[in-house]
Amino acid sequence: MGVILTLLLVFLFRKKVKFIYSALIFLIIFSNGLFADILWRLLEHPWKRLEYSLVAPSDGIVVLSGGRHLPPGNTKIIEWYDPDRFLAGIELYKADKSNRLIFTGGINPLSSDLPPEGDIYIKEAVSMGLPKEDLYTTYPVNNTLQEARAIKKLLNDEIPLIQKKIILVTSAFHMKRAKKIFESEGIIVQAYPVDFKSSRSFISSLRNPLKWMPNSFFLYRSSSAIREIIGRIIYRSW
Repeated sequence: MGVILTLLLVFLFRKKVKFIYSALIFLIIFSNGLFADILWRLLEHPWKRLEYSLVAPSDGIVVLSGGRHLPPGNTKIIEWYDPDRFLAGIELYKADKSNRLIFTGGINPLSSDLPPEGDIYIKEAVSMGLPKEDLYTTYPVNNTLQEARAIKKLLNDEIPLIQKKIILVTSAFHMKRAKKIFESEGIIVQAYPVDFKSSRSFISSLRNPLKWMPNSFFLYRSSSAIREIIGRIIYRSW
């Protein structure tokens, strides 16, 4: 959308119709469902959802933040964006993949209303029957690099080993960048991607006539995918 608006603004000053055509081309391409699906498949490659039995035990299960928000109104109920990261961490713990379940203390630097996500997750994990002594959270963090450094500090404090091995739980599209950042901090990572955005079969998308038509939702999906692509370029994590 930023590119499209920029092209329209340039047209207002330059009065050249090629900028209108360029904006239209961008709009048609990026609001197409098939193009959005291709972007998400690219971001989520080569990850697949794994059975818990296929995961090797590790020094800790690390669940990255990014799943909660406050709804409108005065309610104290904190809603989910997507619970897959949290639930996968719980199931990995129950499958005896580690006796340490670690949540990062994600915060939104633009809002002080929501407590660190790690504090929320620990309360919910305890309510589900997990022992509090096996649950950990980091100090407040607001991006993936800060999460990696906070986890490194926590592991250094808790585990007297030179090499630290973790099972990293995050969304599939975010996994490649997160894995590289954690490994750059000297942590050995076993990836456990969740929260997949692409469908199982691309052929089914081709057969869906609605995916061929421009749609604001597909434009949003394309924009979200491009945001992650920019993040990978910045962190050199392709």
